[in-house]
Amino acid sequence: MNVSQAEQTPDTSLLKVLGNWDALALGFGAMIGFGWVVLTGGWIASAGTMGAVLAMLTGGAIMMVVGLTYAELTAAMPKAGGEHNFLLRGMGPRWSFIGSWAITGGYITIVAFEAVALPRTAQYLFPDLSQVPLWEVAGYQVHLTWALVGAVAAVVITGINILGVKLAGVAQTFVVVFLLVIGLMLVFGSFVGGSATNMEPFFAGGINGYFAVLVVVPFLFVGFDVIPQSAEEVNIPARQLGKLVVVAVMLATVWYVMTVLTTSSAMPAGEIAQADIATADAMGALFGNDIMAKILIAGGIAGILTSWNSLLLGASRLMYSMARSGMLPAWFAKLHPKYRTPVNALLFIGMLSFVAPFFGVSMLGWLVDSGAPSIVIAYILVAVVFVILRRREPQMDRPLRVGGDGNGGIAIGVAAVVLCLGLLSLYLPGMPAALTPPPWILFGLWWVLGMVFYFRIPAGIAPGEDAEHHLLERLKQRRHGATRNG
Repeated sequence: MNVSQAEQTPDTSLLKVLGNWDALALGFGAMIGFGWVVLTGGWIASAGTMGAVLAMLTGGAIMMVVGLTYAELTAAMPKAGGEHNFLLRGMGPRWSFIGSWAITGGYITIVAFEAVALPRTAQYLFPDLSQVPLWEVAGYQVHLTWALVGAVAAVVITGINILGVKLAGVAQTFVVVFLLVIGLMLVFGSFVGGSATNMEPFFAGGINGYFAVLVVVPFLFVGFDVIPQSAEEVNIPARQLGKLVVVAVMLATVWYVMTVLTTSSAMPAGEIAQADIATADAMGALFGNDIMAKILIAGGIAGILTSWNSLLLGASRLMYSMARSGMLPAWFAKLHPKYRTPVNALLFIGMLSFVAPFFGVSMLGWLVDSGAPSIVIAYILVAVVFVILRRREPQMDRPLRVGGDGNGGIAIGVAAVVLCLGLLSLYLPGMPAALTPPPWILFGLWWVLGMVFYFRIPAGIAPGEDAEHHLLERLKQRRHGATRNG
């Protein structure tokens, strides 16, 4: 190895320092964000206890099918960037950009969401948090001290991620363990202080109630796909890495079902509907102690931090991978010289999350709604490329082959496409989760920005194992041509 090669090595490779538990904690923790704390009461009011459970099981099943396609592809292509690599191999650079841009947009909206959710949750513990009024956004008065809680947290979490993926993994593991303890306390309280009578009505709202819960599934379950994003930093066999994707989805499904059952057992449906944070009130009711409600709020904050940490990691690796392929400016591909983390991508996303709290609480709903369709678009493309690769490259090395050697795998891929198209349709005008104008504006702005980069990608590059190499060559030739012409 010559000197120039040695100097380049730290700047072009990520560190393999994550183990089994680190990867699982990243995937599971990403899915268990803030929604289970504030949305559970609405689910029960919309669909009834068992209606909400049925919607969660349906959503979990859909995500499980999608997760199976991710599991096989992740094991076959364990490189940072997940979707980016799958689509390059099976559909070519331009489709790869669309899928990568879609999931990156979804991740960034949730990172920004958590930055707004944190001060909103902290206010339940510290009622006098809002001081020094700044301005109004959509009728909500934004206060400096309130916004700074989210902004300072953005600096801290971004800093932890810059200092190394191992530190981020350790922080994630610690907070996930705390979350699991909170979950066990909810289950124990339900057995001791809960009542099956409180769970009635078991079904409410008919089919509309069921769909009202089902439409939040992409937002609730996004995060299992963080495991593929960190694939280059995980030091475990590829087959095991793929399995962890499916395990993470199963654990999240169990978590959401548990939350619905324990919350509904604590109080009559009428009281749950009136509660501001039903899950916290349920915890207090189960143990007959307001302190327990505050402990659950602390669990909600833990959920915010795990989701934020995981999705910041995932989004930064995607931007790094796109930049490494020439799809985004090379600035995003820069690694920290010491910690070998994608420092510029982390700083860019960290800045967006720093700014988000200054737009107030209204931003919460807008961010969730604007990111969900992009997430589903990415899932559809991954399922499509799964089928394409099964047909085009049957001999491709697949350490984990879902559905066996026959057509079972293709059936799983087709099912994932159909189910995700069904989910996507729910956001269209006239459907149960039709988006309001502000989320569509955010969605549109993200894709307008994406088109700027999309049309810089040369057309006509065939998909395949060497698609990235051919893309970089074409971009290099274009730069040299521009230099000569200049």
